[in-house]
Amino acid sequence: MSVLTAAAATAVAVSAQSAQAAPKPTTAQLRAQLQQLNTQADEAVQKYDGSQEQLQKQQAAVGTLQDQIARSQADVNSRLDQLGEIANQQYATGAVDPTVQLLLSSSPDDYLSKAASLGQLTSNQAAQIQQLQGEEQKLSGQKSQAEQTLQQIESTTKQLAAQKAEAQKKVQQTQALLDSMTAAERAAVTSPPSTSGGGSGNGGGGGVTVGVSVGGKAGDSVEAAAFAAAKTRLGLPYVYGATGPESFDCSGLMQWAYAQAGVSLGRTTYDQVNDGTPVSSVSDLQVGDLIFFNGDSHVGMYAGNGMVLHAPHTGTVVKFEPLSYIGSIYAMRHL
Repeated sequence: MSVLTAAAATAVAVSAQSAQAAPKPTTAQLRAQLQQLNTQADEAVQKYDGSQEQLQKQQAAVGTLQDQIARSQADVNSRLDQLGEIANQQYATGAVDPTVQLLLSSSPDDYLSKAASLGQLTSNQAAQIQQLQGEEQKLSGQKSQAEQTLQQIESTTKQLAAQKAEAQKKVQQTQALLDSMTAAERAAVTSPPSTSGGGSGNGGGGGVTVGVSVGGKAGDSVEAAAFAAAKTRLGLPYVYGATGPESFDCSGLMQWAYAQAGVSLGRTTYDQVNDGTPVSSVSDLQVGDLIFFNGDSHVGMYAGNGMVLHAPHTGTVVKFEPLSYIGSIYAMRHL
């Protein structure tokens, strides 16, 4: 064997050994990676949801404003017609300069622009024209501002949609890694640790169910009603941007559940974290309280016995999970 051939063979052997020696991620490392990616996805989707809500409100505002402008323009046109009729009569009697005739065939905007400068018009007519000019300018400015804001929000929504897609891509990459593992390995990474507290079951599709009671430290009737509504959604899929009734994201589930109890919550976690009254410690939590995790990017509902009812992330369903499994608590609110 030549020296060159031997060197090449050695290089191949070393490369193979290096590849074989590459450490396989541990269960803890994979779980941490998945949690990090899910947190990033939560942040992206909450911002996306917020922008979508702003966009819808702005679209409604623009529609309302356009209706107002249309009604105002109709009123302006009607008043212009009245002024024009008066001008016609004055012209017929020789009371108005012949140039007024030109106004009668002009557009409303031209009429206002030209008529305002005619000294032959009465002071009352001139005042009316000036008032109409002011109304049209004000409405035109409002419409322009609303449309400009709408364009800005549409641009932001596109950017956030791209962020959402990127976050979802990261989760899918991790899911592909999990799919390459054995069932036992995958279960060890995705399942929360076993908990005591009574009860058993699959939590409506993969979650941990415990004997959750709304007695004792349960919330008030509104919270109890919201919690009861949320429990009816167990097992339904998590979907980005969904607000029910058949699929949800984390804040969408909270909004829907409280709506069933007659309480209107904000759309996103960033809105909901400001609703209600702060809870100072886990020991003070009541069933139905909202709990925010990981810098308020995720929200769930306290279910008692150290458990949370929530819509976790892509690929999962509405279920119960232990507080300690979800992530670091950012805030707690009693509604």
